[in-house]
Amino acid sequence: MRDLFFGTGVAHTILLVAFVIGIGIYLGRFKFKGISLGSTWILFIGILMGHLGFRADTQVLSFVKEFGLILFVFSIGLQVGPGFFHSFKSGGVKMNLLAVMNILLAVAVTYIVSVVADVDLKTMVGVMSGAVTNTPGLGAAQQTFVDVSVSGGADAVTAMSQSASMASGYAVAYPIGVIGVILILILGKAIFKIDHKKELEQMEASESEKDHARRMHVEVENPAIFGKKLHDIIQQFGGDFVVSRVMKGDKILFPTGDTVLDEGDKVLIVTSQPEVDRLRILFGKEVPMHHNDWIERDHYLVTRRIVVTNSSLTGKRLKDLHFRGAYGVSVTRVIRAGVELVASPDLYIQVGDGLMCVGAEKNIDHLASKVGNSANALNKPNLVPIFLGIVVGIIFGSIPIKFPGVPQAIKLGLAGGPLIIAILLGHFGPKHKITTYVTTSANLMIREIGISLFLAAVGIGAGGTFWSSITGGGYWWILYGALITLIPLIITFVVSRLFCKLNFYQICGLISGSCTNPPVLAFAQNMYGSDYTSVNYATVYPLSMFMRVLVAQVLVLIAMA
Repeated sequence: MRDLFFGTGVAHTILLVAFVIGIGIYLGRFKFKGISLGSTWILFIGILMGHLGFRADTQVLSFVKEFGLILFVFSIGLQVGPGFFHSFKSGGVKMNLLAVMNILLAVAVTYIVSVVADVDLKTMVGVMSGAVTNTPGLGAAQQTFVDVSVSGGADAVTAMSQSASMASGYAVAYPIGVIGVILILILGKAIFKIDHKKELEQMEASESEKDHARRMHVEVENPAIFGKKLHDIIQQFGGDFVVSRVMKGDKILFPTGDTVLDEGDKVLIVTSQPEVDRLRILFGKEVPMHHNDWIERDHYLVTRRIVVTNSSLTGKRLKDLHFRGAYGVSVTRVIRAGVELVASPDLYIQVGDGLMCVGAEKNIDHLASKVGNSANALNKPNLVPIFLGIVVGIIFGSIPIKFPGVPQAIKLGLAGGPLIIAILLGHFGPKHKITTYVTTSANLMIREIGISLFLAAVGIGAGGTFWSSITGGGYWWILYGALITLIPLIITFVVSRLFCKLNFYQICGLISGSCTNPPVLAFAQNMYGSDYTSVNYATVYPLSMFMRVLVAQVLVLIAMA
């Protein structure tokens, strides 16, 4: 029992990690004036336990930290994948330029502090890595220092010991890197008087106009389509819309490709907001009808939602499934991750999609048996794509990228590689018959377990030398780390808000992503209640990770020049 509670073995390490996570999550429930640090408490409890003398098996702790981070970023990637490229096109370049600005400002502050305070630059690189919570940057900087030292004739063991000050600076500055970023978000929100709930509503409304399905009730007035079949109209004029029903006089028809449109017909159309004006020109003016008007006169047709649970349909387009011709059912909308999409012919279907169907009840029942429509089937996790995706992500993150003049190759690492692969899987998986659907609760479970393991391991690992580093003169490192954290972020927040007109959730994602700071992302999501932050985090994270690792090595080379 002594070894279990006070040893350093595997069982003790697991016990210690679990205890730190449990206490940290419990404390994260409490709020002070509406503010809670959430899972960040796990980091502080870990530091406390390490300071009190509790030690962990080094290899096990390293595994827990890296595997936890992989789980966290991979779940983020799967979640944001479907909307990532849309987000990048609509503002990704601007976001990444702001992220690079933030990174270069941190480098400038680091170098200026080193010169003004007369602190060894390589030690300041460690402080900078902690201040921006970038572990890969620290590892790359240490490796670069050792490689250059050995190539100059120094002993490898001696070189490694000389790089220990980097790790100490990192450990002291890391908590400041977490607290400082959270502080900037809280103060920035207060100073600019940001109503995050109002901005969330505006953002959701804006996204709704872009992506969500919209119903139109129009009267056919365009002579160019009088007497034409619906199939010919779609072929000639194209567009992202679905004709759900046609009313000729008092009679409601379930339209097929051979349905002829005549002057005065009323048409129920499902489309996206950008198509509305064009469809008014193509068909005619909108008429004041309620959706119930179609239902009251339409006794044999029903509207029902069915769920795709047949994995063989993943990667197939709606037009290839012939739902209308083979089953007599019209699919008007597709509900994916809570978003209503227009059921356009080229839309790829995947497991978990909800299909809004119109047709005779028996026909919809027949179609439901085809697509699966089994809620229980969705509860079974698709683990193969997840773990194979992690395998590919680790391999991808380990590929070295050489730059002229930089002795150590740059790698995206165990966080950047899996994140990018998860984003690609989430976006392209359905098109290539890869089922990547994960229920929201399962995704949240993976994400929370990952960030909890990561924070506990970082805290326990840093706690052992935390106080001794501070009392040994490292208290100045706390100030230096605070400057490196706060000055660039203050400038970035002001520029993003005043000049680039970013909303609060974009700024949260930008700041946490450019600082490669998973704890702050978790804080922002829990505190302000939107996963939209994750999309922006993932937009800037890959380039930010790459730049953080690169600049850390460049600063070490300057220090040794």
